Amino acid sequence: MPAYDFHVFVCQNQRPEGHPLGCCMSKGSGELLAYMKARVKELGVENIRINKSGCLDQCSTGPALVIYPEGKWFSPQSIQDVEEIIQSHILNKE
Repeated sequence: MPAYDFHVFVCQNQRPEGHPLGCCMSKGSGELLAYMKARVKELGVENIRINKSGCLDQCSTGPALVIYPEGKWFSPQSIQDVEEIIQSHILNKE
């Protein structure tokens, strides 16, 4: 029995500067995670859990974000992208 309607994992993996795979943290995933957590709280969204995660193995397309139970993957590049994910996928369940 799921405890949450949505469980969001945002990659917070950090590799050394210059690593050939790069990492989500260097691509701004820390700020995107912080925004998403604050925004869903501001909107009063219930039954959601937003967690930082280790490497989601999507380094080349990161920052990586996955939402369960659907297993839907995203690569938000900005705060605006995260807002769109919140509006369309979480609030409107698209």
